[in-house]
Amino acid sequence: MICFIDYRATEEEIINLINLGCDPIKVPKCCDVYDAINGHVDIQLNIIDKLNKHIIVQKHIPKDFLNILKLNGIKYTLSKEELGKFYPSNIMLNALILENYFVHNLNYTDENLIKNQGSKISVNVNQGYTKCSVLPIGNNAIITNDKGIYKTMTKENMDVLLIPPGDILLPSLDYGFIGGTGGMISENKLALFGQLEHYCFGNDIYKFLYKYDIEAIPLKRGKLVDRGSLLTL
Repeated sequence: MICFIDYRATEEEIINLINLGCDPIKVPKCCDVYDAINGHVDIQLNIIDKLNKHIIVQKHIPKDFLNILKLNGIKYTLSKEELGKFYPSNIMLNALILENYFVHNLNYTDENLIKNQGSKISVNVNQGYTKCSVLPIGNNAIITNDKGIYKTMTKENMDVLLIPPGDILLPSLDYGFIGGTGGMISENKLALFGQLEHYCFGNDIYKFLYKYDIEAIPLKRGKLVDRGSLLTL
């Protein structure tokens, strides 16, 4: 399994991913956005079609990265728009993509991303950092810090755990988002950049995961860190 991670991921996190059967590909630094998110996966790319190994990447991503994609048999589409430093010019690829749903602030979604979503139900939300704000644990269950996403997706009959913001590290900012702290690496394993034992809402997440027989696997010791999601193919 291939996974995309921030170029600033630690050796501990990379080794643990490899031991879990993942082949990490580092997302390079992007100088077009502010430093806190300049290597975040969910800012620079998204998964268009996991089955066919097709992703979208921001149009100015280095050619060396594109060559790595080719070597791994990964198809890619370039974004139509280019990333900008501040919101909303940095959210064009930051959509939540599930089996049946495409969720984003549709006013700012990159055209080349949304046109590749086929017959999925498009759901508009006010939060442009949609993927940052959501940790999906299945196609019908998500964890979010965002009240608007909680209300909207609950109406779509999705099981949503709403937890307050805060207590997630994101260097240079006050705190990070829950969606950036990890990702599913199998149907029953959630890899996290940190330990739920060190998160003030960790027990709430443990209980939610228990309903779906999902195991939380820490990739590092200590507090949760927002690394801009862990996306897998």
